Amino acid sequence: MTEGFEFTRDGEIARLTFTRPEKMNAITYGMWSAIPDVVATVETDPAIKVLVLTGEGKHFSAGADISEFQELRSTADAAETYDKAVDGAVAALTASRKPTVAMIQGNCIGGGCQISVACDFRFAAEGSRFGITPAKLGIVYHFGSTRQLVSLVGPANAKYFLLSGELVDARRAREIGLLSDVFPADELEASTAKFVETLASRSQASVRGMNRIIEKIVAGQEESDAEVDEIRLGALHGEDYAEGVAAFLARRPPKFTYR
Repeated sequence: MTEGFEFTRDGEIARLTFTRPEKMNAITYGMWSAIPDVVATVETDPAIKVLVLTGEGKHFSAGADISEFQELRSTADAAETYDKAVDGAVAALTASRKPTVAMIQGNCIGGGCQISVACDFRFAAEGSRFGITPAKLGIVYHFGSTRQLVSLVGPANAKYFLLSGELVDARRAREIGLLSDVFPADELEASTAKFVETLASRSQASVRGMNRIIEKIVAGQEESDAEVDEIRLGALHGEDYAEGVAAFLARRPPKFTYR
């Protein structure tokens, strides 16, 4: 595993933890580059149903490790290479069929916020802070990440984040739709775990199929296509559908088997 990460499994739940608390979990080029492999591991492991991302210590992540920029982004070509690693990490999380959950405390800024927005869900502790700061560095934000941000918070709030670089607290982030929910700091872990367990208990044929369809809609697709039809037809002929209907009629919890 790449330095700066810890990847663990607990039954059906995988966790990726940023482990640079002395740097507020700033994300290095090596960490950006390794995220697609982590996502691929989760996607191909039939035992894993959900991936949780979090940070060690007091913070989720203060963003990209700017101390690397002088060396790794000193020219246009070097910046393009660096940005490809960032784009690859965001694309991998975005395309994950298995749900991804960001569990956030402290600072979630810049690239850290970019990672959280690429996840399916964001749960945060009271007192956490959010911001995206390319305007402080002379950088124009990635198109795909901008689209994801606009889809969550709308164009006006996206402009506030991107053009001002100002930070907002968890309460405000929840109000504008950036966060799924906010909890007292001492309840964040348990509350997130409860939701993650709910995700893992649902039909994985439904969860993964709908996640793919939502991804296509967010990307701008307006009509169904052959892939969507295949996803829906496959679910109708799958074991989970038969089990779900049988469980509903028998008034018992379903026992889904799809992996």
